Amino acid sequence: MQAGALAALESRPVPDILNIAAYRFVPIDEPIALRDSLRGQVANGGLKGTILVAPEGINLFLAGPPEEVRAFLDFLRADARFADIETKESWSEAQPFRRMLVKAKREIIRMDHPAIQPAAGRAPGVDATTLRRWLDRGRDDEGRPIALLDTRNAFEVEHGSFEGAIDWRIAKFTEFPAALEAHRNELAGKTVVSFCTGGIRCEKAAILMREAGVQNVLQLEGGILKYFEEVGGAHYRGECFVFDGREALAPDLSARSARASARAFEDPDLSIKR
Repeated sequence: MQAGALAALESRPVPDILNIAAYRFVPIDEPIALRDSLRGQVANGGLKGTILVAPEGINLFLAGPPEEVRAFLDFLRADARFADIETKESWSEAQPFRRMLVKAKREIIRMDHPAIQPAAGRAPGVDATTLRRWLDRGRDDEGRPIALLDTRNAFEVEHGSFEGAIDWRIAKFTEFPAALEAHRNELAGKTVVSFCTGGIRCEKAAILMREAGVQNVLQLEGGILKYFEEVGGAHYRGECFVFDGREALAPDLSARSARASARAFEDPDLSIKR
């Protein structure tokens, strides 16, 4: 490598901000008390982002120095309800959030469909490695064709999605039940794999589809971010939109932007879109 190129590499900023996204559907009897406890835990540190708590569980996306992120996760996992919460991780050169918010909500991901209770039982999932193998073959292990169903909002899909994925062009997640009613026949005879950014929307969507009688429905465990983390960009085209200053992530989890953005907190539909 020439000296100039080597110097350019050495001068690049080193990504030292750890970004995590995580959720857990679990009954929470006193979400206000949990909110207050979590607020106290993050009050004076370097973490920024948003934590949502509701009777159905917790949803969070945080960024900060890795030691603070890991310490918060240790604190959270000490609570038996969140002992097995899984995270999706990526790194950035700059803090993508401007502030730290902890909020109590009616739902951690709004669907406006009260009959759906993910904490009462999860939809079966497929991991990233298995999905890639199926997509390489063009069918699942039973020989059925794969229907990849993107449960994100239309503008997110425009940044990138899996090759051949179904996109019902919803403007917000509360429109998904009606879209399913209108298009469910498209899914007949296939193994349906719902997916989203980090797993929370596709989990609720998979439960709704199964309760509506759609056969052979799975969710992509951990969503697109976990797929990128474990598999890379195989069968995916473009980037994955994220609701913070990074704007979108490439399959290698590199960020399009290094801005600090308040977009996630100024957006009244954040809990719908995540």
